[in-house]
Amino acid sequence: MNAIPSVKLIDGKATAARVLADVRTHVARLRESGLQPGLAVVLVGTDAASQVYVRNKVLRAGEVGIRSLEQRLPSDASQAQLLELIEQLNRDPDVHGILVQLPLPAHIDEHQVVQAIDPLKDVDGFHSHNVGGLAQGRSVLTPCTPSGCMRLLRDACGELRGKHAVVVGRSNIVGKPMAALLLQADCTVTVVHSRSRDLQALCRQADIVVAAVGKPRLIDADWLKPGAVVIDVGINRIEEDGRSRLVGDVDFAAALPRVSAITPVPGGVGPMTIAYLMKNTLLALDLQRQAAQQERTPCLSPC
Repeated sequence: MNAIPSVKLIDGKATAARVLADVRTHVARLRESGLQPGLAVVLVGTDAASQVYVRNKVLRAGEVGIRSLEQRLPSDASQAQLLELIEQLNRDPDVHGILVQLPLPAHIDEHQVVQAIDPLKDVDGFHSHNVGGLAQGRSVLTPCTPSGCMRLLRDACGELRGKHAVVVGRSNIVGKPMAALLLQADCTVTVVHSRSRDLQALCRQADIVVAAVGKPRLIDADWLKPGAVVIDVGINRIEEDGRSRLVGDVDFAAALPRVSAITPVPGGVGPMTIAYLMKNTLLALDLQRQAAQQERTPCLSPC
């Protein structure tokens, strides 16, 4: 088997480690001044995958010096109980970031829960205040996975201005915020989805393809322009050759000879999501300090 040229692989693990090292340094400076960032992670129920995600987030927080507060509620907890807990965390000055692990049990309104989180503590970037702020280009908390993808793209491509980016998928968690961040970087952006006509032809025009649709190996080499940069957000578990394995939305082996750079699955985008959750916790703290300072600043003109 031929060795994969290292220049083609976008190493999310290595980049995430650098992001976390920067966060750790920043946290250390804050703690020297008597301030420790705090992240609350709320888990409702016993979903196995969610428990793994929460455990990893709490572990990373501890590694970089962020105080983590893990809150667990039973599967039959009421929406009112969850909203009451969120309100307590909103009021807690030692909690700077709040994350409610999704998905929630079916009897709980996910939208209402997300809207209950203080936008300045919404480290997932899902509150409508932050979604709208992202669309307007304001400095707000943005979703972790698209933010991590942008870091990988900048490292791989350098200048993004003028490049044509195709985002495959239009979810609120990845596709839509990814498109908004690419627009902020002055890319020409096309969003394709299940109702788009001739997906392959649209993807073949792209300098950058971001795949976030959740269908294993949907995108093969025929979809890609020679020399394209591919960010594969998909994480799909399949059975192959009698083994369970994780694959992306892109057929990695087929795409590799055609592209100039690509993220592997696993080891690409995944590590960046948690790294940017830690980074968002610091940004949330900074935004809260700015807001507090503005409240303390006297109004010198007629108010």
